[in-house]
Amino acid sequence: MAHNMEPLAKKIFKGILVAELMGVFGAYFLFNKMNTNQEFRQTMNKKFPFILEVYYKSIEQAGMYGIRKQDQEKWLDSKNE
Repeated sequence: MAHNMEPLAKKIFKGILVAELMGVFGAYFLFNKMNTNQEFRQTMNKKFPFILEVYYKSIEQAGMYGIRKQDQEKWLDSKNE
């Protein structure tokens, strides 16, 4: 019985590993896109503001300040035009 479980355990492990890798690469892609594209951050602000908040907090923890303020100023200026 234990011998039959080994292939199943390997498949489950591989599935979990693939899911983890997809999550890591997805998070990297999302962070990179938000870090380089202010318009994308505005879209994220409209659709998923909680994710944008995590982005702002993570870069502020890393010592990069001012991006949130720049975004808010630009978005406010674009509304007033």
